[in-house]
Amino acid sequence: MTQRLLPEWHPQDAVQLTWPSLESDWAPLLERIEATLEAMVVAITHYQRVLISVPDQATHERLIRTFRQLGVPDDRLILIEAPADDTWARDHGPIAIQRDGKIVLLDYEFTGWGGKFPATRDNALTGRLHEAGVFKAPVEPRDLVLEGGAIDTDGQGTLLTTEACLLNPNRNPHFNRQAIEARLREDFGVERILWLTQGHLEGDDTDSHIDTLARFCDPGTLAYVRCDDRDDPHYPALAAMEEELNTLRQADGSPYRLIPLPWPRPCFDPDDGHRLPATYANFLILNGAVLVPIYGDAADIQALDALATAFPERDILPIDCRSVIRQHGSLHCLTMQLPRGTLNRPSSINEEH
Repeated sequence: MTQRLLPEWHPQDAVQLTWPSLESDWAPLLERIEATLEAMVVAITHYQRVLISVPDQATHERLIRTFRQLGVPDDRLILIEAPADDTWARDHGPIAIQRDGKIVLLDYEFTGWGGKFPATRDNALTGRLHEAGVFKAPVEPRDLVLEGGAIDTDGQGTLLTTEACLLNPNRNPHFNRQAIEARLREDFGVERILWLTQGHLEGDDTDSHIDTLARFCDPGTLAYVRCDDRDDPHYPALAAMEEELNTLRQADGSPYRLIPLPWPRPCFDPDDGHRLPATYANFLILNGAVLVPIYGDAADIQALDALATAFPERDILPIDCRSVIRQHGSLHCLTMQLPRGTLNRPSSINEEH
């Protein structure tokens, strides 16, 4: 039996989203976050399908009308009524592997980033979608606490992660590094695990998810956050992370091509003034495009240009994420890619509803 953790650039069936409700922390910002999600759906459906779990029938019916008005083809959308606690599909969504050529979805335990937030419905969401007949691929529960934003892979046997998250006692307190590595190798078929010990973002609830800091763009290229402001409190840790990245080597011993992403001006919550985790590393790779979070900052253009060099064959599409960081995540955190072979046949909204 051979297993492989697929890279994000593997051909995809769809992108999964979880739509917010008035019962969630998004209630004061619901109109704004819905506008952002609508823009994402319009962009994504130019390239592939979108699977959206919605909180109730009223939202389901409203989104059907909204997306038809926005010109989204019915067969590019799958809407399923399934309750959730929050919107972060990257972390409560399934993690796909390829086993003997077939897609298998691994359903890990999600605890609200170590018990920080309610997560019972989020943790059950993959099972609910499976019961609804969405997935062609089998779903296998796992008893390990693991979020999709905590790991990244080159698709060739190397996994990139952070000590601050995976070794945090709020996740799997009875697992040391050796035990965690053994589980990752067993589940994902990876041969090398690269650990970053440095790097964090203020306002981040995830304990330094790798998808906020450094990402594979292809097997030999890493894009990463660079802080060039020595007066910024992030500077020491991110400079140390840059040094770590420079010491990493590919499986053949060659260094990685490193693409620094710019540092936006500090973003602060307008209500209480705390700093928000704006990062350009939270991009999403699609079949023919890359969606890039932007923040109304002069560095936005630099970030788009940098990622265009990393993905010369893909369209580079900006998505305004100033509303998203108000809840301490960004674009990639809202999504989970579903590789080709994950979903049942394309379904129209009419058939789903």
